[in-house]
Amino acid sequence: MSAPGSSPFDNSYFSSGTYEKVSFRTGSQYWWSNRFYALLVRRYAPPVGRLLEVGFGLGHLLSRLEPPYETFGVDVNGWALEKAKSVAPRARLHEGSAEDLGFFDDGFFQVLIAKHVVEHVPRPEAAVREFARVVAPGGWAVLSTPNLDSPMRARKGKGWIGYRDRTHVSLRSPAEWIAMAGSAGFRLRKIFSDGFWDPPYIRGLPVRLQRLLFGLPGGVQAMLAMPFLPVRWGESVILIVQKEPRGAVARTSS
Repeated sequence: MSAPGSSPFDNSYFSSGTYEKVSFRTGSQYWWSNRFYALLVRRYAPPVGRLLEVGFGLGHLLSRLEPPYETFGVDVNGWALEKAKSVAPRARLHEGSAEDLGFFDDGFFQVLIAKHVVEHVPRPEAAVREFARVVAPGGWAVLSTPNLDSPMRARKGKGWIGYRDRTHVSLRSPAEWIAMAGSAGFRLRKIFSDGFWDPPYIRGLPVRLQRLLFGLPGGVQAMLAMPFLPVRWGESVILIVQKEPRGAVARTSS
């Protein structure tokens, strides 16, 4: 992410590239994804409190979490912010960068979500440190990003979804994200993947059949909101982390 006014995330971003064929309708892949993340928050995080989504896009995930949470959002896209006001009307939205959350005091939030944000940030270490700064001791964060450990990256090469978005400037391995979160003061509580949802993977096999075969595990996980897929079994890696209590030494776990 970059500073307001110099961002490539304008209105065209949501109608081109990886978003070009995205449906926002109820029951779509996008709809199920937001439902899944909302249920993850409800499963792992405190049931109430202040919640920040960094990179809220059009606001659909925030809208699923208000209430019971007091919702806030930061995004570099001023156009998206205006759209999100009608989608998540209770949220307090700000235009700004993930690398500088100076709108908020230390430890202001009980929950933070950064859904496919850190790969867009030129300095992801700075962003993750900011996430840790604004999360209260004992608070939770959910982070997701393209999965460099996915076997489909080698199979699809330059056509892999993680490479298709020109704004993906900070791709890292899952191990690097774990270390980055640990250095910032988070403790890893859960790490998993989201399934293979970007066919085709096999030439000659109908894409509809591939969606069923490859997408079934991720679909079951999304419906049940019970993360069980190993890190390598998906296009994205998802980390659920908790802010270390005051005075604790930062640690990581698997």
